[in-house]
Amino acid sequence: MPMTTSNRHAPRPRPASRRRVWAFLSLALGAWLALDDAAGTITVVDDAQRTVTLAQPAQRVVSLAPHVTEILFAAGAGARVVGTMAFSDYPAEARRIPRVGTHRKVDLEQLLTLEPDLVVAWHSGNPRADLDQIERLGLTLFVSEPRRVEDIASNVLRLGHLTGVDDEAVRVAQQLRAGVRELTALYAHRAPVTVLYQIWGEPVITLNGNHLVSDLLERCGGVNVFAELTPLAPRVDVEAVLTRDPQAIVASGADAARPTWLDAWRRWPTLEAVRKGHLYHIDPDVILRHTPRVLRGMQRLCQLLDGVRGDALSPRADVIERERSDLSR
Repeated sequence: MPMTTSNRHAPRPRPASRRRVWAFLSLALGAWLALDDAAGTITVVDDAQRTVTLAQPAQRVVSLAPHVTEILFAAGAGARVVGTMAFSDYPAEARRIPRVGTHRKVDLEQLLTLEPDLVVAWHSGNPRADLDQIERLGLTLFVSEPRRVEDIASNVLRLGHLTGVDDEAVRVAQQLRAGVRELTALYAHRAPVTVLYQIWGEPVITLNGNHLVSDLLERCGGVNVFAELTPLAPRVDVEAVLTRDPQAIVASGADAARPTWLDAWRRWPTLEAVRKGHLYHIDPDVILRHTPRVLRGMQRLCQLLDGVRGDALSPRADVIERERSDLSR
């Protein structure tokens, strides 16, 4: 906490007082993370505010989203993953795990053959009807829906707890939180930079203020120019972009390559982002996939926006040239 005039000369807490404070915080964290009872059951609350209970740590887990697969591996539970969805490609070991469908359809028959004691789904990425059917089949379901970077750390902790790998999950969550705090402290209060974050070319699709990317933008001192729109991934027209005139356009396409549609904005040279050359791309796997790797994406995003600030503070090339011309007369 920043030191203020009111607390600068406050007495330092005695060791016993500190111990009581930390004991209280530990109890509070335990209550938030899990609601285990004396009988040894494991209970957490998922991102859909559902109570999820297991009699013992899950040994056979099916993941219904790439980000879930990656979180499970990051938490130390990769050896327990027996089924995944299409595009679960990180880490490399995940590619060898049997698939149980795509984001459009879960193969329920294949899922049942894997005999999972825990299924982890993606609230906004899996068909609601499939999730309802999984529950009707009597399978234990955890629903993941990280919308903020803190939610990723929370998912790591809760899935680590459900699979009995708390120590590694805590280490990974703490590392993520520490990295995010450091970047936030460095960039969040710098001069704001307006941004269009684009994920598709035609039609132009962006992300609203409830998406993880908006949280990262805010922490980097950026402003999402379409934050107020209602859909999580709204379509916008070119005229709306021209009106809001973002200082930077940042894109993530289908893979790590720079999407060709990003440079289509050069057809509108009046856009500040075009005029100043602020058309950037970030690998979607490190910023759109809700996993601890998002720290890498956040670092790149913050550095890009800081470069935009640097340009804003520097004299424009055309102004410099005009001044040189005036001096030569």
